[in-house]
Amino acid sequence: MNTLDAMDYLKGKKWIDLSHEVHDKIPRFGAFNASREETLFKIKEDGFFAKELTFPTQYSTHIDAPIHFAQGKRYLHELELKELMLPLYVIHKEELVKENHDYCVTVQDIMDFETEFGILPKEAFVAFASGWSNRWDSPEKYYNRDEDGNSHTPGWSLEALKYLNEVRDVTAIGHETLDTDSAVDFRKNKGLFGEYYWLKQDKYQVEVMRNLDQVPSVGSVILTSFPNVLNAPGFPVRSFAILPN
Repeated sequence: MNTLDAMDYLKGKKWIDLSHEVHDKIPRFGAFNASREETLFKIKEDGFFAKELTFPTQYSTHIDAPIHFAQGKRYLHELELKELMLPLYVIHKEELVKENHDYCVTVQDIMDFETEFGILPKEAFVAFASGWSNRWDSPEKYYNRDEDGNSHTPGWSLEALKYLNEVRDVTAIGHETLDTDSAVDFRKNKGLFGEYYWLKQDKYQVEVMRNLDQVPSVGSVILTSFPNVLNAPGFPVRSFAILPN
């Protein structure tokens, strides 16, 4: 099969958008400002339409380059192109998260997944499907703060991340929340230990994903695209999955 035939074959599959839109009303990390836009030129007056957009590098669905948390590790422009097209493995825990908003993916969860679907390969992108993106249209529900102002959101356990890196050496991870760690672990540890650990391995992650509930556990491919900005620690992305059927 040549490249064009492969393209036609893939276009016959179902494609799922894994990225939210970017605008100023979306949930965001508390230290960041909302996005801003200014219209610079209009078709009627100027003959063309152009805007200036301002937003943090970690905004909406975005990729974290390793240097986002780990000094001396790679920027976005240093990621290999082939790292941005990977087999997608989705650990579905939507029902458990409904019952426990503080849920953390465990090593046992991953081992159970591998028992059912096979060993995770080195080039894998492993995503945690929590169903949290269903809260996206309501920042209040997305942050999920209690009466004391503390958020309750799911995440990866540090042990699970160590298993993915040290035992399976997978390429990348993704999740639907703003952070790698659960909010409870962040408060307990007084820091994002899981996120720091993962990025320190010189590996990237995609945060604030959506529509993972439409992606099967195995058999899909994920592609992630973003501008080739020099020395960027992250950027909003268009990630999408090509399903097996």
